[in-house]
Amino acid sequence: MKQVFFIDESGPPFGHMVLALGAYLGGFDGNFVWNRIGAEYTSNVPVWSLRVIPAFAGSFCIPLAYLLVVELGYSHFSALGACMLLLMENSLIVQSRFMLLESVLIFFLLLAVLSYLHFHKARNSSFRWFWLMICGVSCACGIGVKYMGMFTYFLLLGLTAVHTWQLIGDRTLSHVIVVQVLVRFLALVVLPVIMYIGFFYVHLTLLYRSGPHDQMMSSAFQASLEGGLARITQGQPLDVALGSQVTLRTVSSKPVPCWLHSHKVNYPIRHDVAAPMSPHSQEVSGYIDFNVSMPAQNLWRVDIVNRESDREIWKTILSEVRLVHVNTSAVLKLSGASLPEWGFKQLEVVGDKIYKGYQQSGMWNVEEHRYGRSQEQKERELELKSPTHSDIKRNLTFMAKFLELQWKMLTVKNEESEHKYSSSPLEWITMDTNIAYWLHPSSNAQIQLIGNIVNWTIANLALVVYCLMFLTYLLRRRRKVEDIPQDSWEQLVLAGVICVGGWAVNYLPFFLMEKTLFLYHYLPALTFKILQIPIVVEHLYIHVLKSPAQRKAFGVVILAVLCSVYVSYHNLSPLTYGQPALSSDELAALRWRESWDILLRKR
Repeated sequence: MKQVFFIDESGPPFGHMVLALGAYLGGFDGNFVWNRIGAEYTSNVPVWSLRVIPAFAGSFCIPLAYLLVVELGYSHFSALGACMLLLMENSLIVQSRFMLLESVLIFFLLLAVLSYLHFHKARNSSFRWFWLMICGVSCACGIGVKYMGMFTYFLLLGLTAVHTWQLIGDRTLSHVIVVQVLVRFLALVVLPVIMYIGFFYVHLTLLYRSGPHDQMMSSAFQASLEGGLARITQGQPLDVALGSQVTLRTVSSKPVPCWLHSHKVNYPIRHDVAAPMSPHSQEVSGYIDFNVSMPAQNLWRVDIVNRESDREIWKTILSEVRLVHVNTSAVLKLSGASLPEWGFKQLEVVGDKIYKGYQQSGMWNVEEHRYGRSQEQKERELELKSPTHSDIKRNLTFMAKFLELQWKMLTVKNEESEHKYSSSPLEWITMDTNIAYWLHPSSNAQIQLIGNIVNWTIANLALVVYCLMFLTYLLRRRRKVEDIPQDSWEQLVLAGVICVGGWAVNYLPFFLMEKTLFLYHYLPALTFKILQIPIVVEHLYIHVLKSPAQRKAFGVVILAVLCSVYVSYHNLSPLTYGQPALSSDELAALRWRESWDILLRKR
């Protein structure tokens, strides 16, 4: 709302644009600091408008799930069962009731999968290309909300590659095969890339003001924003020359931005000795000349690393320079370590003799620049005989800003490695964790991210049953034993790719991530896992259970399970909706797992 620049490591800006749209429609002026979970909103915050889009997205996931199951070739009864299971999933309800983005992400993922299935099935319809475009748009929007959307996107790309390979082998389509492949590439690769870049174009166009995340970006990026560094450097000389007074900052912002400086304290002057915190490098220190003559040790060579020609001179902000000690050829760089108390906990700067290649820690750029006193500045500018005032906005292109911002978003890490409600992927399978979202200031009323434990249990069971069925059928078909018709086998395989594959690609990558994880990261995978339940049930009912008695007994079991799902949903609903307020004994009774952290107010 205030058009202040920010970075969010969880994903590109499209998701925040969605929430900002709700805020804009609600008349929000941006005057609220979002710095504490559970903080009470002031009267100017349009809570309803901020929550309505995630709520609608979560609601629309239900019909999308219904259509997806039907599109996979299963009955309307199974599709209705999938909807009932999702409707009674407490964790999905909780996440869609707040101004959070998981429900929006799941909506676009389901829409992308459904659109592709529509495209794949409607082979003789000219309208099928519309569904392919919708798939590409949905994939771009899913990735634009959170990077997690890329997992399902890759799954669909893999499925498209398999179907395209089969298409290439069809000799009846030889005259149009190039067009078919090209259209798929344009819709599922080119279009999402263009939209993804477009999200950032809108983001950088709207957020042109300096903000709290500026220091993570380069000096050139900061200077392109209104306020902040731009206010300091506006109108300053562009060309650095003999007699210039400058401030030097490292190009790298890891672990934090660093400006080259010294302190007015005595420090032993030594030469060719190990740095205090990095013994493999040389110590670098400044000194005041107390009758000590060391002119040779003061000489540093400036190498302009990003110059386009040998005649290009040193530019304020735009030039990246390497400072090389003339006598030792050591490069001045940031070691990444912090000095102890005697060094005021400042970041250590060292001389690296074995410096090789391009390292941001050894690159510096000028931020503030002047030509000494005002009279000297005027004389110096006349000597240069060229425009010397810098205009970074004209020198920094959108693509340069996009690439820098993209790299920062992919590499930035939270300083906080642990959180009270953080969890590991192994805890998600059996829901051994929860997250407290809200607690009433005077009662036990609270909202917790806790899933329907019956849903999670039968989803795990359905996953195991599917894998066993798939392996059994696969081995028997290898032995030329076909227990089910070919159409049913292909239907089961496609359902497994979408549902089991959707669960796997949205779950397994978290084992490789070095970031703080929470239970809500599992919700996209959980959605696909729940969709697998009615598919397994229908297959067992039609192809495995042969006698009417078996099917009748199985129907009774299914009905009992659905009743259990409802009972679990109903019992946990006070923690889902935050009402009614329960007593401490009632809350203790809902703690079905010892690891759940349900809040009990002491009276």
